[in-house]
Amino acid sequence: MTAPPVVLSIAGFDPSSGAGISADVKTAAALGCYAITCITGLTVQSTQGVFEVEPVAPHIVRETLIRLREDFEIAAVRIGMLGSGGVAEEVAGFLERERLPNVVLDPVLRSSSGAALVDRSGMEALGRRLLPLADLITPNVQEAALLTGMDPPLPGASWDTVGDSILRAAARLHQLGAKGVLITGGHLSEAVDFLSVQQPDGTRLTREFPGKHLDSRSTHGTGCALATGLACLLAQGVELTAAVAEAKEYVREAIRRAEPIGKGVGPLQHLYRR
Repeated sequence: MTAPPVVLSIAGFDPSSGAGISADVKTAAALGCYAITCITGLTVQSTQGVFEVEPVAPHIVRETLIRLREDFEIAAVRIGMLGSGGVAEEVAGFLERERLPNVVLDPVLRSSSGAALVDRSGMEALGRRLLPLADLITPNVQEAALLTGMDPPLPGASWDTVGDSILRAAARLHQLGAKGVLITGGHLSEAVDFLSVQQPDGTRLTREFPGKHLDSRSTHGTGCALATGLACLLAQGVELTAAVAEAKEYVREAIRRAEPIGKGVGPLQHLYRR
């Protein structure tokens, strides 16, 4: 029997298991991969919000990554919440040394309830060191605006009104070193995702992925599921545009199949494909 591809998740811990490490393990299992994990921060969190964040000591992150790398052949990496500048610097140093394939960076800056999930120095390190190390970054429209210093679009805005600014944000992220950029539009009225990939000859491959909103309160951790799903599919050799389409459909179906859990915004049904 062939062993499944190993995907390394570097992210925070959500005790409600809708996002972060525990959700990444479920996503990897659903998509035929084996997840190994490095926790960057602990959160006091439920389906009703994030109440407290405590970053892990940077040396623990460093040692965890070293030991995992010594033990496993890593086929892809998903980076989520970083918590602090010290943690971000350790993750960047690890990736600079190891040059692992299929690095997907999900720049988790704030929770959907508004809690900050990385400090100022962590955000600076993310832009300066981690963006150039990622094969693909997956910010939503608000995160893309924060990373580029642009004004974020209003919630529910249409693609027709903000499409040009999203193209400019993608171009700016390329200038900052990102090779592939997937800006997710779940906050837009049409839920359009936009992919831009820098080609070796200097041109850019761009593609729009239209979508429709589902009437559901089981949407906690959609960004984590998308980024981890992409890492898993890339680890299996799926071409990037096909991986985006498949990961997007996986997340949509995981929302559609989810049963309400908790009193707030509940988790997806990650394991429907298992």
